[in-house]
Amino acid sequence: MGTGSHHSHHPLSRAGILITLGIIFGDIGTSPLYVMKAIVGEGQVIDRMTVLGGVSLVFWTLMIQTTIKYVFLVLRADNNGEGGIFSLYSLVRRRGRWLLIPALIGGAAMLAEGMITPPISVSSAVEGLAIKYPGIPTMGIAIIIISLLFFIQRFGTATVGRSFGPVMLIWFSMLGVLGVSHIIHMPSVFQAINPMCGFELLTHSPHMLVVMGAVFLCTTGAEALYADLGHCGKANIRVSWVFVKICLLLNYFGQAAYLIHHEGHPLEENPFYAIMPAWFLWPGIIISTLAAVIASQSMISGSFTLASEAIRLGFLPKMTVKFPTNMKGQIYIPGINTFLWLGCVAVVLYFQQSSKMEAAYGLSVVCTMICSTILLSNWMILQRTHEVLVWLFLVFYLIWEGGFFLANTLKFTDGGYVTVVMASLLFGIMYLWVKARGVRKRYSDESKIKDFLDQLITLSNDSEVPKYATNLVFLTSAKSVNKVEEKVMYSILQTQPKRADVYWFVHIETTDEPFTMEYEVNTIAPDDVYKVNFRLGFRVQQRMNVFMHKVVAELVENEELTVHSRYHSTASKYPTGDFRFVIIQEFLSNENELPWGEQLILSTYLTVKGWVSSPKNWFGLDSDSVDIEEAPLVLEPVKAVGLKRMPGRNDRKH
Repeated sequence: MGTGSHHSHHPLSRAGILITLGIIFGDIGTSPLYVMKAIVGEGQVIDRMTVLGGVSLVFWTLMIQTTIKYVFLVLRADNNGEGGIFSLYSLVRRRGRWLLIPALIGGAAMLAEGMITPPISVSSAVEGLAIKYPGIPTMGIAIIIISLLFFIQRFGTATVGRSFGPVMLIWFSMLGVLGVSHIIHMPSVFQAINPMCGFELLTHSPHMLVVMGAVFLCTTGAEALYADLGHCGKANIRVSWVFVKICLLLNYFGQAAYLIHHEGHPLEENPFYAIMPAWFLWPGIIISTLAAVIASQSMISGSFTLASEAIRLGFLPKMTVKFPTNMKGQIYIPGINTFLWLGCVAVVLYFQQSSKMEAAYGLSVVCTMICSTILLSNWMILQRTHEVLVWLFLVFYLIWEGGFFLANTLKFTDGGYVTVVMASLLFGIMYLWVKARGVRKRYSDESKIKDFLDQLITLSNDSEVPKYATNLVFLTSAKSVNKVEEKVMYSILQTQPKRADVYWFVHIETTDEPFTMEYEVNTIAPDDVYKVNFRLGFRVQQRMNVFMHKVVAELVENEELTVHSRYHSTASKYPTGDFRFVIIQEFLSNENELPWGEQLILSTYLTVKGWVSSPKNWFGLDSDSVDIEEAPLVLEPVKAVGLKRMPGRNDRKH
């Protein structure tokens, strides 16, 4: 199979920039829908200091957080063109085992955010309808749109994806034009670029932390921007960000100009819609809703990418991963899709209005950002960045993001707890998974294949035992080229002897590079027993049926293996013969003397593993060629059995 590292780095191009607008900037691009409304506060009296200070903080947050940290620094830490917190962890994990914790917290918080982005974006857009039609059931409409969005994931979004770019180009242009239409009446609003405006608001406002929590919403898509790096490439992201940032800032300053014009009045409608001319409201609502759907789509795609990397790294149970289209980076995970959809619908039903969702939004994002700061500083050390610069970066961003974290914790009781609960649940699952795999590894029950070689060859040639398959393939987690788990040998020789022409023991190793496709074959007994080690990238779909046919065909072609000549003399139409794959699922045996903590971890691990997905789907196997067996897992056999023998009745007579 050779090295298949075919990762295409996306060159800078017009088409690339258009696709980037559609895929990458949806989340951050829809924040003008709710940021200024959140800063002033619905029903609050508009005052100049809050508006100018708020827009000043938005300007500097986009500069420090999005432009400098993400677009300039974080995008440099790409793992062969792939981004996201787990890709970053793959680059730095050799620096210390403790780095697993920020990676898991960041990943869990990011997935939790995937349940808040669609509800807040879609609800904010749809609520514009209430301006025209008071009393319209915006909640029901939002649920229908979100449900449709999750339903179409299974078909892949390549076709829809092509229209995303032009729609987002219209959206950002609309933001810029609407902003300019109000700035021209009040150019003095640009004085807010002076950071002192923001500083003055923070020092004088009694609601300093509330304002900071609202301001933070302007940068919430920055982490998703990094997660989607693999779809577009950093050159396209950096160039298109210039256009995106200008349009966003013009809109924010335009909303600020409108608000200052209405100083002293209570804020009764969303300034985003208020700056639209009355005749443009309908097209504005339609474009906003489309942009909100696209923002949700980029978050869902990012969640799929993140979950698939977590599965490959062994942080989540193995789940079915599908590739609905040939478009690079497009994946679909049915289990995650259902999980996110249920989460999104629950969020809409629970909060009912976008203004109430703002509390839940932000806390999870800032957690992810702090975790990525910790991981990135470790990456900078590996890149031999000067120690002073690393410390400057780490201390500055921990204080900066720590401030936002503090501001967002104020929202905890208003709804922030929703994301904390979701993220904690996800973190718990991932941590349990890592722990259980560690316990499983510690009590390794591997045996040398050579110890069983005579029995395997004897069985293979014993024509009195009915033939089970030409090629019998066992998937094993034993890395060593000459070892397999005892349960594999037990399955072949004990339960029901399985006679085959060739026994294949297959181990799959997932690499930190995304697209590696390599294998090595170790001949243990020519024409009888082989151990095959696959090295597959974390983005490669594991299709063991296809891969094993190719391996055997190549060995037959190179005359390293003869299969068909053994038991039937005529030349076979299928030179590789038939295949049977055996997957052994474990259950925790009662014959264990494990500490109760490890017993609990393992039994939970094995139960969840049984629920989540069928093993044949993990490895891309056809149902008709797979046998699934159950085997008891005995890691620490019971040693002291306090059983005494009593003399038998016949013995007593003598």
